[in-house]
Amino acid sequence: MTWRKSSRSAEDGNCVEVRGDLQALRDSKAPKAIIPVSRGALAQLVNHVR
Repeated sequence: MTWRKSSRSAEDGNCVEVRGDLQALRDSKAPKAIIPVSRGALAQLVNHVR
């Protein structure tokens, strides 16, 4: 599965990544710690932080 990071992420690698199917998040510094999320929950999170 592919992972994507925000285009606004810092160059030092400190970022949150989203899995390609939009069903999980992870910290780029600890990629084995995967947080499963629903698409609806991810959409709410994105709208909240905007």
